Amino acid sequence: MSERKVLNKYYPPDFDPAKIPKLKLPKDRQYVVRLMAPFNMRCKTCGEYIYKGKKFNARKETVQNEAYLGLPIFRFYIKCTRCLAEITFKTDPENTDYTMEHGATRNFQAEKLLEEEEKRMQKEREEEELNNPMKVLENRTKDSKLEMEVLENLQELKELNQRQANVDFEAMLKQYKELEEEQRRKEQEEDEQEMKAMLEQAQNRRLLVDSDSDEEPAKARPNPTAQTKPTDILQEDPQPQSKRPRMESWERSVGKLSTKAQLAGLVARRKEKPDPALENGMETRGTTASTGSLPAAAATSSLGLLGAYSDSEDSASD
Repeated sequence: MSERKVLNKYYPPDFDPAKIPKLKLPKDRQYVVRLMAPFNMRCKTCGEYIYKGKKFNARKETVQNEAYLGLPIFRFYIKCTRCLAEITFKTDPENTDYTMEHGATRNFQAEKLLEEEEKRMQKEREEEELNNPMKVLENRTKDSKLEMEVLENLQELKELNQRQANVDFEAMLKQYKELEEEQRRKEQEEDEQEMKAMLEQAQNRRLLVDSDSDEEPAKARPNPTAQTKPTDILQEDPQPQSKRPRMESWERSVGKLSTKAQLAGLVARRKEKPDPALENGMETRGTTASTGSLPAAAATSSLGLLGAYSDSEDSASD
C-alpha cells in the first residue's frame, strides 16, 4: 500500500524537464501589495491631506528601462481616500527615498531641500579646489577666520552671562567646604560626649557592684504605718520551733480556750441603736442569760480539773 504523504516522487527514465511548458508573463505585470504612505502628501484633485504611515492596498510594478547600479525601480499606484483619484510614486535608491510622480504634491520638504542645497554647494567647492590651488588656500583662510569669530562670540556670551548672573563659584565652593568641616566637627564632639557618658555609666555600675559585695543587703523591715488587714494573718510565716510557746497536755487534747486578738479582728460587730420599746424585753432576757451562764462556768471548772489531773500524771511518770 502506498504512503499517504509522499516525500519522493517517481521520475521515469525518459523524463526531460526542458519539455515542460513555461508561463509567459508580461514584464510590466502588476502585483497587489499592502503598504503605508512613505511621506505626507496632498491630493491635487480634492485637496485631501494624506499623512505619512496611512495604509493602502497598492498596485506595484517594475519601471521599464530604469535602474540604479543594477537595482530595479518600482512604481506604486494608490487612490485618494476622498475622491479616489489615482496617485503614483516610485522608489529612489540613489537617495534612499521616494519620488512623487503625479496625482499629489509632497509636503514638508524644507529639510530635504536644505540638505540638497548643502550637498550641491559642497560638490561645487570640491570641483573648484580640484582645479585651482589658490582657491584651496582662500577657503582655508575663510574657514579659520570663521572659526575665530565663532570662538570670540562664544567668549562674549560667557562674559555677558557671568555679569548678569553675579555668581562667585569660588565663594560657593569655599562656603560648602566650611559647612562640611563644621558638620564634621559637630559629629566628632557628639561622639566624644557619647563615649564619656558610656564610660561614666560603666564606672558607676562597677562601684555599685563593689559596694554590694562588701556590705550585706539590709533586711526589709515592716512598715509600721501600713494598716493591718484581717487576712494578713493567713499570709504570715509560721514561727520557728524554738520560739513556739509550750503547749500544755490538756490543750493538746481539748484545745485552747483563750482567744487571740488577731482572730478577734476577723469579725466586726455591728452597733445598733437601742429601741426604747424593746428595753423591757432586753432586761428580761438579761435575767435569763445570767441564769443560763451557770452551766458554762461549771464546764470551765471541770476542764480545769482535767488539766490539773493530767499534769499530775505527767509528773508522776517522770
